[in-house]
Amino acid sequence: MNFRIVPSPAEVGLVLPDGRTLSGPRGAAVGEFLRQVEADFSAPIVAAIINNEIHELTYRIEIESKCRPVTMDSADGARIYRRSLVFLLEMVFTDLFPNGRLFIDHSVSSGGFYCEVAGRAALTSADLDALKAAMKKHVQQDLLFERKEVPIQQAVEYFKQRGETDKVRLFAHRRKDYLTMYLLNGKMDYMHGYMVPSTGYLRWFDLRPVEGGFILQFPRRHAPTQLEPMGHYPKLISAFRQYGDWLETLDIGNVGALNDAIQFGRADELILVSEALHEQHLADIAQQIVQNQSRIILLAGPSSSGKTTTSRRLAIRLLARGISPFPLELDHYFIDRDQTPPGEDGKPDFEAIEALDLKLLAEDLERLLNGVRIHLPYYNFKTGKREAGDAIQLKEGQPLILEGIHGLNPRLIPDRWAGSAFRIYVSALTQINLDRHNRVSTTDTRLIRRIVRDARDRGYSATQTISRWESVRRGEKRHIFPFQEYADIMFNSALVYELSVLKPLAEPLLRQVEHRSPEFIEARRLLAFLEWFLPLEASHVPTNSIVKEFLGGSGLKDFKIWRGYLGDNP
Repeated sequence: MNFRIVPSPAEVGLVLPDGRTLSGPRGAAVGEFLRQVEADFSAPIVAAIINNEIHELTYRIEIESKCRPVTMDSADGARIYRRSLVFLLEMVFTDLFPNGRLFIDHSVSSGGFYCEVAGRAALTSADLDALKAAMKKHVQQDLLFERKEVPIQQAVEYFKQRGETDKVRLFAHRRKDYLTMYLLNGKMDYMHGYMVPSTGYLRWFDLRPVEGGFILQFPRRHAPTQLEPMGHYPKLISAFRQYGDWLETLDIGNVGALNDAIQFGRADELILVSEALHEQHLADIAQQIVQNQSRIILLAGPSSSGKTTTSRRLAIRLLARGISPFPLELDHYFIDRDQTPPGEDGKPDFEAIEALDLKLLAEDLERLLNGVRIHLPYYNFKTGKREAGDAIQLKEGQPLILEGIHGLNPRLIPDRWAGSAFRIYVSALTQINLDRHNRVSTTDTRLIRRIVRDARDRGYSATQTISRWESVRRGEKRHIFPFQEYADIMFNSALVYELSVLKPLAEPLLRQVEHRSPEFIEARRLLAFLEWFLPLEASHVPTNSIVKEFLGGSGLKDFKIWRGYLGDNP
């Protein structure tokens, strides 16, 4: 097959973003067109955007089209690579350990998925070596992933015969009458989303043992053909296991089980027990703070993790124990906007820790914790200038709560007070998965939370929120995730039922994203994801729930602790 930069009248053309036109036989796969220019791109090409719709590399080009290659260093490309790698792992695992069941559970920040095995003993180092060797052999053979549309009833029967009840329960609620399946070595499975064409694309991976399971390691976006050194995540894995225990308590192991529970009238039970589990964990955290006699409570987490509601619910728990914490807002310690240090792109980096006046913060902490009356700064977001704020004076033993993205950064507070601090990391750390092979990204959960909240509180469209999300994620990876294991405890703000409640509000917003906008592909992906959830009325949710921070109507919105305030602005 010959491809030329200049099309002839008998050929179809593919126009690249830089204006070049690739030509080839009508009906050829887009991957064949792109093979000639793959060396020109920053990372391996794993898919393509054709006329603003994402397609696999096997997609046939029938008419002249605009094409933007999807590479592994993009969000979509990374998802496609990881999903395909999971499929390869699953197929090879089934060959080697036919009596075992593989669960793809959670992500780890150095690039990987934590996996567990049921139905047999945990995999030994020798087992993992054999599994990895078999996967690498498949990569060398470059075996095709055959895509096939299967009638939904036929797919359900297939999984019934294999005893995969999680998939049977999930597909029972599917509205479409077909399912896109992928085949390898005579076995098939459903993978939610696009795939690479063959095993030969999956050259970069490793399998690393950890306590209770193993990690399927893959490259991160900034280095798409390299594996990072594995980190150590005891607190994160502990939080994952706690959430697993919560799901077991609720008897909700996957989205199919959640939908069944909603359909059979268990919504109130799910909501009330889920909220009670949150309350129980917050009570445990409050007890630890009391026992440690902590003077500073540092609370950090990524965007839309529910930090505000968590800090207020924790404050209430402390008040119930006779302790009245004072909330100190880190945002008011921003330096003047025109002094903000620039980021890599030359624009002011408001998320860098240097955007805070750390010297003033240290001085105020010293005086406050020694019982000295001070005037807090007040940052005027309209003018970008710092002004004088309220006068406060802490009572003896009264602790401070500092909430913000830099809460766990060792540079935030002076070393003198570091030993008196109790550090909490808050995030939607995990979610129930579609099934045991199709995990739900908690990043998606947080993005859906933010889309709903931004529309209500800030008047932003879904298009605007999605367009900002990549920048938000870059800041999280730089300023939050590297410090998460510094926490004394992690609070998982995810709720098993929340996507069912957010769905009726998120879907109309996502449908308003125009086809021609760059954000259309992401909106369409999120809509396809939300299709799996049955909707649930928001009226069932209690007013102090973390979900209410995003739905609106939170009973904690105006909650404030007044002890310590001496007066208004001077």
